[in-house]
Amino acid sequence: MALPVFSDDISDEEMDRMVVNATNASNFLKAISHEGRLMILCHLVSGEKSVTELEDLLSARQAAVSQQLSRLRLEGLVVPRRDGKTIYYRLADHRPRRILEVVYDLFCNDTDA
Repeated sequence: MALPVFSDDISDEEMDRMVVNATNASNFLKAISHEGRLMILCHLVSGEKSVTELEDLLSARQAAVSQQLSRLRLEGLVVPRRDGKTIYYRLADHRPRRILEVVYDLFCNDTDA
């Protein structure tokens, strides 16, 4: 998929839409730019996890994990589900998975080394 080429003949409506899209993209990138949040998303790619599971996987305290999950939830990247006293999280949609695939290819794929 090629990036669009923008000309100087952009309507006000198109410019407004570009500004909204740029703001949304910037907020998304800020949300995943934290190491802890990025690791949470990486773990959630494989499926739903409880807060306790994420604490164990990240070797992090509950307060830190909850804080990062709160930010991811605020940005619409994860969705919680309560089952009794346990709260589970999953990816909200395809966006985190798609961006994590690119990040993996760029930074974790040993075949490019």
